[in-house]
Order: sequence, then structure tokens, then C-alpha cells
Amino acid sequence: MPIRQITIIGTGLIGGSFAMALKKHHFLGHIVGCDRAPVLERARDKGAIDEGRTRPSDAIRGSQLVLLATPVGSIIDLIERIGPVLSARTLLTDVGSTKADVVARAEAILGRNAGRRFLAGHPMSGKEQSGVEFADPDLFLGATWFFTPLPGQNIYGGLSGEFVEWVERIGARIASMDAAEHDHLCAWISHLPQMISTALAASLLDEFGEGAPLLDVGGRALREMTRISASPYSMWHDIALTNKKNLQKALLKLEQRLAHTRENLSTRELAIEFERAHQLKKCARRKK
Repeated sequence: MPIRQITIIGTGLIGGSFAMALKKHHFLGHIVGCDRAPVLERARDKGAIDEGRTRPSDAIRGSQLVLLATPVGSIIDLIERIGPVLSARTLLTDVGSTKADVVARAEAILGRNAGRRFLAGHPMSGKEQSGVEFADPDLFLGATWFFTPLPGQNIYGGLSGEFVEWVERIGARIASMDAAEHDHLCAWISHLPQMISTALAASLLDEFGEGAPLLDVGGRALREMTRISASPYSMWHDIALTNKKNLQKALLKLEQRLAHTRENLSTRELAIEFERAHQLKKCARRKK
């Protein structure tokens, strides 16, 4: 059965951008948004959704695909709330930044049918701003969209396959891996950079005060490193809770590396650190 109607629960930056991307790439079906009334009004004004509902139970009716685009804690709660009442012919998916707890809840609620009814996903795209006001139909162009299928789950079959095809059509690159592997990887490539940016911005304020024009005089490097420090705590609170062990380990290893750098500012070890760091870009160039 082709996807004729999609419900997006959470019509903020990611949910709104996905809806707009679908429309840009000629999805001819109906898109239902689910959020608070003022958010839905802005999403309609933006052209992201065709219809808005404030209650998830109303919004999912008649949809072949339901996308959960809320913070991770809410995703886990929504799986528990709507999973049991969702049509067996509807695919439930999500865009949460951590996957192990999400997958575990889906398995607990949907049981042995979880592999046919749920597909866990995570697009590696976003902005430091939140809200549908910043939604962009090109947000996913060139971005990796991770899927963490359950054992034996074929992401390219049935409704799942059609959804994956749409993800590719809007410009994302598909990657598939185990949920635990995803959370370990994202602790390093996504969650740790956020904590670094947050800590740096807070430290700068502690050192120089709120009145100092730091971003004006600091140059491009400082602006780039502190850009995501403006990201909303409401989202990162859930990420930190659901990926705490991986993030703690990553932070500890970075702390040790920084201590090593601090202790070797006047030794050959500093040059070795720079040489080691340069390998990251060299590796990336070799893979292109």
C-alpha cells in the first residue's frame, strides 16, 4: 500500500523540515501535523502541513506513516501511548538522537511485531535554532540518516522501503547500524561536540563577563566552536539522560587528552598531537 498520508508528531525544526522537503520533492499525499495549536498555526503558515491536530490519537488516523519528531523522552512516551492503538498497517518511525532506549521501548510495546511496525531513525542534521520558523526543505541534503533496524528487519521492504526511498529522495544518505553502535558513535560525533561548545561558551562568560564583545573580536574559529552552544537544553537534557554512559566515557577521554595537552605545551608532545589531529582530515580526503 503506497503512503498516501503521513502524520508528523512534533512540527518543529526537524518535523517541519521533513514535511517541507516532502512537498518540495513532489509528495502528493496528505501531511498531518500534531503539536500545540500555536505551533500548528505557524507550520500551516509555513506551508509545511496540510492539516493540524493537537491530540496524537486524532492525528494518526488514516496515516500509513507516523513520524515522531519530538525530544527523545517524548518519543519514548509516545511509543507507549500510540503504539498499542496504531493500525497494524501503519509504520511508526522516529528521528531521536539516541536509539537504544527508543528501540527497547518499541520492542516492549509492540512485541514480536516490532520489526514490521517500527523503524528507528536519526537524521544527522539540524541547527542551533529550534522551531518550525527555522524549518528548511533542504535541511537533509547530503546529511546521513541513520536507521537502527531490529534483528532480521528489512528496511527496504514494504512501507519501510517506501519511507526509506522518500528519505533518499529528499537528499539524505542512508546508513544502517545497531542501536548500541549508533549511540556509541553519536556520543563522539554529535553529543560530545555539543558539550564542548556549551562548556566553552559558559567558560568564556565566566572569564570575561556578559558584556565582553567576544564573538565580534574572536574571529571565525570562535564563532564556529560556539555556534551550537545556542542549542536548546530541552532537547539535550533527554539526549544526555538516554546516552549518559557513552557520553561520560567520551568526556573522560577528552578530559584526559586535554590534560595531556596542558602538561605538554612546551614539549615535542604538542607537535605530535597536532600531527595526530591532522590525520582526521587526511583520512576524510582519502575516502572521497
